[in-house]
Amino acid sequence: MRAPFAALIAAFSARPKLAALLAGLLSATGFAPLDLWPVTLACLAALIILIERAPDRRAAFTRGWLFGVGHFTLGLNWIAHAFTFQDSMPHWFGYGAVVLLSLYLAVYPGLATLGAWWLNHKLPSRKHWGEARDSGQGQRDLAAQPPSRGEVRTSATFTILLAATWLATEYLRATLFTGFAWNPLGATLLPTGIAITATLIGTYGLGALTILAAAALRLALRRQFRPAATIAAPLAALALWGLLSPAPATPPGAPRIRVVQPNIGQDEKYSPQLEEAHFRTLAALSGTPRPAPRLIFWPEAAIPAYLDMEPDWRARLAGLLGPGDLLMTGATKVYFKPDPDSPMGESKLAGANNSLFIVTPDARLLGRYDKAHLVPYGEYLPMRSLLQPLGLSRLVPGDADFWPGPGPQSLPLPATLGRPELKMGVQICYEIIFSGHVIDAANRPAFLFNPSNDAWFGSWGPVQHLAQARLRAIEEGIPIIRSTPTGVSAIIDARGHVVHALGLNRAGFLDSGLPPALSPPLFARLGNWAPGLLMLILLGAAIAIRRGKS
Repeated sequence: MRAPFAALIAAFSARPKLAALLAGLLSATGFAPLDLWPVTLACLAALIILIERAPDRRAAFTRGWLFGVGHFTLGLNWIAHAFTFQDSMPHWFGYGAVVLLSLYLAVYPGLATLGAWWLNHKLPSRKHWGEARDSGQGQRDLAAQPPSRGEVRTSATFTILLAATWLATEYLRATLFTGFAWNPLGATLLPTGIAITATLIGTYGLGALTILAAAALRLALRRQFRPAATIAAPLAALALWGLLSPAPATPPGAPRIRVVQPNIGQDEKYSPQLEEAHFRTLAALSGTPRPAPRLIFWPEAAIPAYLDMEPDWRARLAGLLGPGDLLMTGATKVYFKPDPDSPMGESKLAGANNSLFIVTPDARLLGRYDKAHLVPYGEYLPMRSLLQPLGLSRLVPGDADFWPGPGPQSLPLPATLGRPELKMGVQICYEIIFSGHVIDAANRPAFLFNPSNDAWFGSWGPVQHLAQARLRAIEEGIPIIRSTPTGVSAIIDARGHVVHALGLNRAGFLDSGLPPALSPPLFARLGNWAPGLLMLILLGAAIAIRRGKS
């Protein structure tokens, strides 16, 4: 074991930048659809070695940044697919967009590695501080001889610091400049039972646990089995907890739901010639009215109608509903303003909301939710006055930008024909990826509806989107319903398990009872204060280990 490990260390030392880039690229295979989470752990273990051996702050940042470039370039490859559905910009620009976005997002792993390296060299310690630092004496082979206790202490301190700084920078990535929280590192733990820990420390806390799991692997490869077991044992206990903690079963009298997936691709979604055919597909998949009331869920922007302004459309939808049924459908809410250039005083489109409407059997609109966290360059063009003259445009068709709504809220669904009164939270598409920002905690819903349009995003994007919806279910302890045009539509229980699903590129529907919610877990009560508290605990542990006796 030592000889291959020593050879690996030598290879890293010879080409640390290339090693960081390749490790980052391979680490992205731990996300859906590949779910090769052991590969991610191995790559993170390699990153730990690379940063520990960095000679200065610049190298520590550069190696972390290169890791991030590879990590995001592969993990976000689906973004390039979105550019094939619009003609205002060249399709090949999608690949450039992936690289450019990755160059920016990689700053956050770079800051994490820089922060951990810097703190590791600044924390006060006893006489063994710095024994493991690379010196100008040729970097002795750490794999060929047993490490000293001081080296073990310094290595443990660095690993814990990296877990804390990674947690912090993932939160920053999800927050700064409107945030882009896609593929948090903790999502790689979904195939394991450890993901249940998100009920306590949230998704960003899971990212810290992923770093610690990689550290345990690295220690085991160096045959430091005792410290490796010290980390691995509690992680194994968490995995067992997750595997033995199923969500409560759906009771026989639960409200009936139907989730519709029409398999309408992005290339034909906005075709006026196919509008009637699309409606017939949605209507057929919604089924005929039944004696028992149903909650029917259609995807984001399912119909090309302004429901608050077009009573004929409301009547068409109401004709699909039986007594007590409710239809939840995505549509657009538009706003107009006077056109100063019109000699007739006409109005022009000023803006729009990406909305979810609730339609009743008597053709009323019971409520509306407006998407709050919009996609830059997708639903609006930042700095439009500068970028539009350069030929850039948003990906969603139309000239006017979408406007954000007020944020998470719970919409009441009244009791009818034996169905109890319910509260429904809504997060449209991209909004579901933002940990701690998906429900109104003061008016907690019974479930969360996530209408989405993942038809843009090839084969990798939709399954990654589903994985992040599962994390929200675990964090909040509530079931989540997803309806998409082309997949993946799903019913997710309050433990994050996919109870029913419709795969990619197929038409169909899901019929089920509504899974029950759980009592609010710790994360649902504290929000992102919970991972923040974990970060402080990790920093305190690093200081305690560094200052411990030899």
